[in-house]
Amino acid sequence: MADPVTHRQPSLAERAMAARGEAAAIGYLANLNPEQRAAVETIDGPVLVLAGAGTGKTRVLTTRIAHILASRRAFPGEILAVTFTNKAAREMKERIGHLVGEAVEGMPWLGTFHATGVKMLRRHAELVGLKPGFSILDTDDQIRLLRQLIQAENIDEKRWPARVLAGAIDGWKNRALTPDKVPAGEGGAYANGLGVKLYKDYQDRLKVLNAVDFGDLLLEVIRLFRENPDVLAHYQQRFKFLLVDEYQDTNVAQYLWLRLLAQRQEGRPQNICCVGDDDQSIYGWRGAEVDNILRFDKDFPGATVIRLERNYRSTGHILAAASHLIAHNEGRLGKTLFTDGEDGERPTLTSVWDSEEEARSVGEEIEQLQRQGHALNEMAILVRASFQMREFEDRFITIGLPYRVIGGPRFYERLEIRDALAYLRCVAQPADDLAFERIVNTPKRGLGDATLQLLHDHARARNVPLMQAARVMVETEEFKPKARNALKSLIDAFDGWAAKLDTLPHQELAELVLDESGYTEMWQKDRTAEAAGRLENLKELVRSMEEFENLAGFLEHIALVTDARGEGESDDAVSIMTLHSAKGLEFDSVFLPGWEEGLFPHQRALDESGRAGLEEERRLAYVGITRARRNARIYFAGNRRIHGLWQSTVPSRFVNELPEGHVTIAEGLGTSGYGGMGRGGFGESRFDKAGAFSSTYATPGWQRAQAQKSLADAQGRFTGRSGSQAFGSTFAEGRGGFQGRLTERSGGGRTIDGELVAKSTGEPSRHKVGDRVFHLKFGYGEVVAADGNKLTVQFDKAGEKKVVDSFVEAA
Repeated sequence: MADPVTHRQPSLAERAMAARGEAAAIGYLANLNPEQRAAVETIDGPVLVLAGAGTGKTRVLTTRIAHILASRRAFPGEILAVTFTNKAAREMKERIGHLVGEAVEGMPWLGTFHATGVKMLRRHAELVGLKPGFSILDTDDQIRLLRQLIQAENIDEKRWPARVLAGAIDGWKNRALTPDKVPAGEGGAYANGLGVKLYKDYQDRLKVLNAVDFGDLLLEVIRLFRENPDVLAHYQQRFKFLLVDEYQDTNVAQYLWLRLLAQRQEGRPQNICCVGDDDQSIYGWRGAEVDNILRFDKDFPGATVIRLERNYRSTGHILAAASHLIAHNEGRLGKTLFTDGEDGERPTLTSVWDSEEEARSVGEEIEQLQRQGHALNEMAILVRASFQMREFEDRFITIGLPYRVIGGPRFYERLEIRDALAYLRCVAQPADDLAFERIVNTPKRGLGDATLQLLHDHARARNVPLMQAARVMVETEEFKPKARNALKSLIDAFDGWAAKLDTLPHQELAELVLDESGYTEMWQKDRTAEAAGRLENLKELVRSMEEFENLAGFLEHIALVTDARGEGESDDAVSIMTLHSAKGLEFDSVFLPGWEEGLFPHQRALDESGRAGLEEERRLAYVGITRARRNARIYFAGNRRIHGLWQSTVPSRFVNELPEGHVTIAEGLGTSGYGGMGRGGFGESRFDKAGAFSSTYATPGWQRAQAQKSLADAQGRFTGRSGSQAFGSTFAEGRGGFQGRLTERSGGGRTIDGELVAKSTGEPSRHKVGDRVFHLKFGYGEVVAADGNKLTVQFDKAGEKKVVDSFVEAA
C-alpha cells in the first residue's frame, strides 16, 4: 500500500521485513517495566524520554522502533533514527534485528548525525555548490589547507597557528554560523580581525576542491534545507518518525537540523522522540547545549515527558548518593533514580595525605577485592584530569597489577610526554639520535625533512651522532641561512642546558628546557580541547621527577617503566580513564580519586562558565558515581605537591553534598574538611595532629578552611578564599604553562612558581624601607619599597622580589 502523503511504494524487502517484524515482536512488551512500556507505546506526537543512568535507554529506543515496524505505522525507510557514535548505531541495528527476527538492512536512515548528513548531501550536492563525489577532509587535511591560506595572508603562523583557527571554525560550524553570521567580537579574536575572512576563504577553497569537512556535513544540509524548501518538504514527508539518542549532547547545528526536519506540517503530527538525560550532559566544552533538552516542551508544545527512574545497574545506596548530589543543580528537569534491588554497600569516602598515598590506598583496595574473587575487569579508576593517571600507573607497575588506559595512551606514551622526554634525553645524552630527530622541529623551527636528511648524510659519513653533525654543519654553508640559524640556536640551547645538569635541580632544569625550547608555549597557544590537558600532563611529569636524585636516574626509571609495560598485561586488568571517557560504561567497583576544590570541580570550568560550569562538573560527578554497580569509593587528598612545593587543598564541595545516611567514612583515615554532617567532623583526623593543614567545618554546607597554621603560612602554600571561590587553582591553569598561577591566598596575594605577586590591601606594612627582613624561601634581604602590605625586597641571594609582608619577619 502506498504512503498517502508521499505516494511512495514500499519495497518488497521493506514489506517482508515489516511482516516478519509483526510476527516476531509479539510478546516483546512483556519484558518492559511500566515506564519503559509507556515510552515505547506512546508513538504519536512529540515525546521526551528522560532516561536516567542504567534505566534501559537503549532497550526503550530499539523496542520503540520495533514497535513502530510491528504495528505497521511505518516502513523501515520512513524512520529516521540518529545516534552520536557508529558503535551505538550498530548496537541499535543488532537489537532491532533481534526483535524483528532479522538483520536490519532495510533501515537506511539509522546512523550517526554525520553519516545521515553526508547521505543527504550527496543526493543534493549541486544545490550547495558541490559535486556528488565530494571529498571529506580529516583534521590534518583541514589544518594543511588553513596553513596555506594563513601564509597567503602573510600571517605569522607561529603567533597564529592553523590549529587554533581550525578550532575556531569548528566551533562556529557547531553553532551553525556561516562566515557572515560570526559575531564581530569572535571573528576579531584571530590574527587581528582576519578570522572571518580566513573562514570565508577556507569555505571558498573547499568548494574549489569539491570537499567538505565534518562540520559541513550538517552546516551545508542546514543551508540546503533553508534555501530549498522543496527538498526540506521531501524529507519531512518521507520521515514519519524521528528518533534521537543522547539528545542532551546535541549542539546548535544538530538541534537546528532536527528542528527543520521536525517542523509541523499540515495534517501530519510531529512524531519526534528524543531520548536523553539532562543529568548526564557533560560535553559543554565541545559544543553540547544542555538547554536543548531542557526546553524540549517549549520547542514542541504538548510534548509528553516520560521519566525512566527505575535503575537496573546500581545498588540503593549508590543511587541515593548520586541523586542527592545532582539535586543541587538548578538547571535540570528533575528525576530520582531508585532500584527494586538491594541497598548494598554505601559509597566510601577516604581522605589521604597526598596523591602518592591515594594511589597506594587504591592499589591496596583493588588487591583486597582481587583476593576476594573480584575480577580486575570489573574495576575502574575514573579521574577528572588525565595527569592524575601517572601516579596510579607508576604504583601499579611497582606492585605488578595489570591495568589498561581507556580513551588514550598510557601516561608515558602520550605525545607531549614523549616529546618532553626526548628533550631531556638529548640533554642527558647528546648521542641519542632518535630523541633528537623527534624534537628537532618540534615546535616548528623550519627544520624539515631536507635539513634532517643532510644531517643524516653527514652523520653516517663521519660515523657521529646527529647532534655532533649539526655542530659541524652550522659552521658551513650547507644549509640555507634560516635553517642554519635555527639549528645553531637549538644546539646552543642544548649546550646551555647541559651545562646546568650539575648545578640546577633536575626538575627545575626540566621546566627550563620546556620553557626555553618553546614547547610549553606551543601548547599554550594551541586552542584545541586537548591542549589544557597536555599542559597539565607536562606539569605532572615535572612533579614526578622530584622523587629521583638526578635526571639520569629519572630517565632510567622511565625506560624501565615503559619497557615493562607488557609484563603485567593480561585480559584481566583494571581500567583507568577520565570521567568523560567513562560515560556509557559500568563496573562493579569504581574508584573516584581527586575530589578536591580546583581539581574537581575544575577551576577552569568555574572561571570560564560560572554556574553553568559548576553544574556541568556536578553532572560529571553524578556520571562517575553511577558507573558503579556495587562499590563506589571516593578519595580526596589533603595536599598536592606542585613543582616540589606543598599546597594544601580542601575537599570538593561535592563531598559535602553527599548524603550522610548513604556514605561511609573510611575508618582510621583522616577526614580533614569533611565536617559537620551532624557529627562534628566524624572524630579525630590525623590532619589535626599534623597541625599544618588542618581545617574544620562548622556546618555540613561547605565552608572554607579557617585560620592557616604555622607551617602552611611559613611555606606560603596554603590556599584559601571565603565564599564560593575555589581552592587549588594550580589545576585550573590549563593554558598557563609553567609560568601560570599556582595558588591564591586569602588576603588577595597570588604565588607564581614560588614568587608572590601581591595585591596590596592598602594597609600600611609594619616593615619600612631599609628594614632587614627574612623570608623562608628567599632568605635575608632589605626592604627597598613598600606599597601598603606589598613589599619590594632586595634579597641577598635571590635578588629583587615582590612579597606580602606576612611572609617576612624582622631579621
